[in-house]
Amino acid sequence: MFTIGDFARYGRVSVRMLRHYDATGLLRPARVDAATGYRHYEAGQLARLNRVIALKELGFTLRQVRAIVDEEVGTAELRGMLRLRRAELEAAATAAAARLAQVEARLRSIESEGTMSTHDVVVKAVPAVRVAELSAVAPGYAPEDVGPVVDPLFAELCRRLADAGVTPAGPAVAYYEDDPAGSGGILAHAAYPVGSGVTAAGFAVVDLPGIETAATVVHRGSMDDVLPTAQALARWIDAHGHRSAGYARELYLECPEDRADWVTELQEPLV
Repeated sequence: MFTIGDFARYGRVSVRMLRHYDATGLLRPARVDAATGYRHYEAGQLARLNRVIALKELGFTLRQVRAIVDEEVGTAELRGMLRLRRAELEAAATAAAARLAQVEARLRSIESEGTMSTHDVVVKAVPAVRVAELSAVAPGYAPEDVGPVVDPLFAELCRRLADAGVTPAGPAVAYYEDDPAGSGGILAHAAYPVGSGVTAAGFAVVDLPGIETAATVVHRGSMDDVLPTAQALARWIDAHGHRSAGYARELYLECPEDRADWVTELQEPLV
């Protein structure tokens, strides 16, 4: 028999944690001294403790752990619980990777301030174009807000265009406006140019007005990393005495499978 202190040391947990496991019924002592209240454990209980620790490290709750170690959960149900936990961890890893990319983009933006810009800005007119589009509201205009909304829109729009037998007449365009419903979000439009004979078929068909004067710059890489390019464009607009007239459009010139090789033109309207 081990004292609670010795058992905690062998099990690599704290005495406080063992008391908590006792209180919740997850791991009760083999014997409790009636006179002193001291807890004692058997060596065989280390196996249950190790299993509890392993399941906790997988992210299961104590209630789930107890059901598993008490064999109240069948093999099929346990398999389902593990698959669900795997999906949760994969989603968390994806979100963490996206946040890391945003941090790196902001660091590059900060580090580039005060240095000569490597972005060539061109002022030009952007012609009007007829587009097929799908729209949805994003919570904000930051890359981490826009990307999760626009990407699925384009995927769904491509599917619907294919179902309708419509071939896009040019590269994809994304454009934005304040949500007319007043939600405080951004109404994002994912669009493809189409011919004049195309009519709505599971998507909207609109005439996207031209931009008389736009400051344009080419961004190379994933749109998750667009912030430094967008800020360089904003600094150029301010330095040259212009004023922005709205959100920049995004013209996706090249979109290979590797997003690091994307080429996108930002088109910001000027007053």
